[in-house]
Amino acid sequence: MNTSGAGAREPSLLLAPAVHARGTVTLPGSKSISNRALLLAALAEGTTELDGLLDSDDTRVMRAALQTLGLDLRQTGEDSLSLDGAADWPNTQADLFLGNAGTAFRPLTAALAMMGGDYRLSGVPRMHERPIGDLVQALRGLGCEITYEGQEGYPPLRIGRGALDLSRPVRVRGSVSSQFLTALLMAAPIAARRAGQDVVIELDGPLISKPYILITLNLMERFGVRVRREGWERFTIPADACYRAPGRYRVEGDASSASYFLGLGAIAGGPVRIEGVGGDSIQGDVAFAEVVEAMGARVEREADALVVRGPVVARGERLKAFDRDFNLIPDAAMTAAVLALYADGPCRLRNIASWRVKETDRIDAMHAELARLGARVESDADSLTVHPLPADGWRAAEIRTYDDHRMAMCFSLAAFGPVPVTILDPDCVSKTYPDYFTDFRRLLSIDPLAQGAPVRTAPIITIDGPTASGKGTIAQRVAQALGWHVLDSGALYRLTALAVLREGGDGTDEAQAARLARHLDVRFEEGTVFMGNEDVGSQIRQEAVGNLASRVAAWPAVREALLACQQDFCRAPGLVADGRDMGTVVFPDAPLKIFLDAGVEVRAQRRHKQLKDKGFSANLDDLLKDLRARDARDRGRAHAPLVAAADAVTVDSSHQGIDDVVRQVLDLWSARGPA
Repeated sequence: MNTSGAGAREPSLLLAPAVHARGTVTLPGSKSISNRALLLAALAEGTTELDGLLDSDDTRVMRAALQTLGLDLRQTGEDSLSLDGAADWPNTQADLFLGNAGTAFRPLTAALAMMGGDYRLSGVPRMHERPIGDLVQALRGLGCEITYEGQEGYPPLRIGRGALDLSRPVRVRGSVSSQFLTALLMAAPIAARRAGQDVVIELDGPLISKPYILITLNLMERFGVRVRREGWERFTIPADACYRAPGRYRVEGDASSASYFLGLGAIAGGPVRIEGVGGDSIQGDVAFAEVVEAMGARVEREADALVVRGPVVARGERLKAFDRDFNLIPDAAMTAAVLALYADGPCRLRNIASWRVKETDRIDAMHAELARLGARVESDADSLTVHPLPADGWRAAEIRTYDDHRMAMCFSLAAFGPVPVTILDPDCVSKTYPDYFTDFRRLLSIDPLAQGAPVRTAPIITIDGPTASGKGTIAQRVAQALGWHVLDSGALYRLTALAVLREGGDGTDEAQAARLARHLDVRFEEGTVFMGNEDVGSQIRQEAVGNLASRVAAWPAVREALLACQQDFCRAPGLVADGRDMGTVVFPDAPLKIFLDAGVEVRAQRRHKQLKDKGFSANLDDLLKDLRARDARDRGRAHAPLVAAADAVTVDSSHQGIDDVVRQVLDLWSARGPA
C-alpha cells in the first residue's frame, strides 16, 4: 500500500526488532504449479479453467509468452483464467523474452524445440548466466535444432526445425537442475504424437530436487498423460500420450513461500496459521514443516492449512541446532539458514550445490549477508554452516538481495534479533509473492523501545463506534486540538467501493474488492481525500459509493487487505483513528481507546438533519430502519465485529454536544495517554 502517493519501486525496507507474531496468512498460488499448469493447459485439447494462479513476474512472463505464441488466455477473475489449448500452436515464429523465470524458460525451450519453428528465447543478464546445456544436449539428441547465440551452454537460444528421432532413449543429467527433466517430461507427448512411438528418458547420474519431478508427474496425469517410471532412472511416455483439458483445476498455495511463515511461527511464538497448503499438498517443500518441528516448533496439519507455534526468541529462547541434507527442498532450505541464527549451536546445511545456479549464487550470497549480521559462517561447494548469534553479537545491517526474491523473504526473519534490519530492494519479491512484506508485517508485534522502530512508537487514540455516532467529526476535532494526524478508516472502504465501481464491478466479488484494496494509492491532505493525484472527496460521499462501502467493509479479505495501509498512517506526532475496529484489530496497543455510542433514534435524527442541511430529501423512518440494519450487520459479522475493546472507554454522546465530547476525550488523554 502506498500512503504517500508515490508509486516508485522502494529502494529499502526497515524492519524494526519484533517480539512476537501471530495471525493468519493466505498464501499466493504456487509458482511451480502455476507455470506448469499454464503450459499443460496450452498443450491440452479443450478448455481449461485455472483457479488460484499466482500473479507474479514469473507467471506474467509465461502468460505473455503463450499469448505471443497465439494462445487465447482470458482472465475470468483476480486469480483465474480460461485457456483453449492446442497440440500445435498458431505462431511458429516468435521472439520471447522470459526474464529470469527458469520455470518458463526451460519447459518452453523443450516444447518449442519439439514443435519446431523459428524461435528466439532470451532473458535478463542473470538468466544468461544460468546453465541450460544439459537440456539442449538432450534435445539435440532427439534431433531438435537449437543454437546458442552467446556463450556455449547458456541462453539466449535460437530454435529451428529439426527432424525428431526417437530410436534411442533421451539421456539427460539431473544433477544441476531438476527443471531439465521436468521440461523434457512435459514436452515429450509432443514428440510421441508426432513420431507415433514411445519417448524414453533416462537419467545420466543422480537427480536433485526429486519432489519437483513428482509435481510434474502429478500434473501431467491430471492433464491426461500417465508416465511410466522405473525408479528415478527411466521414464516412458507412451506413443498415444495426449494432453486433455481437465475442465477446472485449482492451483494450491506456494509451499516454498509457506516456509517463511513456518519459520516465523517457529521463532515468534505464534500461532501462525498458513492457509492454502497443508497435508494434502503435492509440493515437496511442505516437508519444511518437519524441519521446524525438529528445531522445537509444533505444527498442526490440516488438509489445506498449517498452524505453527514455537518458542519466542525475543525472550532469549533458542531453537535446536541441526545438521541436515536439504537436497530435496533446496528453496525452503534458505529459510533454515536464517533460523540458524536463533539456534542453540552451529547448524549445517548439506547437499545444496543447486543453490549456485539459481537466481543468484545463493551459497555465496547467504554467506555474505549472514556475516553482515555478525554471524560466523563457513561454506564450500555444496554446504553452509551457520553459527548462532548471541544477543550482543548482532549488527544492524543492510541486507543485499541480489535481485533474488528468496533472499529478501528469508532475511525478513532476521527481524527478531535485537537490532533493526534493512532489506534492500524489497520489491524483488514480486517474482513470486508481490504482497509478501505486507502479509509478513501484518503478523508482527514490534518492540516499541527498539532503536529504529517504525511508526508504531507514535501515540494513538482510537475512536470506534456505530454508524452516525459522530466518530468522524470527533476524531477530526481531537486531532486538530492535538496537532496530530487523522485516519478516516471509513474513507478507505469508500475508496475501495469507488475503485470497484470504476472497474465495472457490482459489489458481489469479494476477491475483486480485496485486490483493489491492496493497491489503493491514497492520502489525506487538509480534509481532502486523494486517490493517486485525483481529489475524490466528493465522489466517495455519493450514495451508491456509500451503500457499496457498507457491504465491502464486511468482507474479511478486504479488511485484511487494508490493515497494513491503516497502520501505516500512524506517524509522529500522533494519530487519531476512527472506525469500527481501530481499537480491537488495527491498533490493539493504543494507549487510549474510545467507543463512541448514541441511541439509534438520536443517530437517525442527526443523520436526517445532516442530509436536510445539505439539501437532500430524507425520510426519518427509512433512516432509522437503515441504521438498525447496519448495526445488526456490523455487530453480527464474523470478522472484526463492531464491539468495544476490553480496555475502551465508552462515551455516550446521545445528550452531549460535539464540544463536550471533544473535551471529554482530551481530558481522558491528558489523564492517561501521556503517562
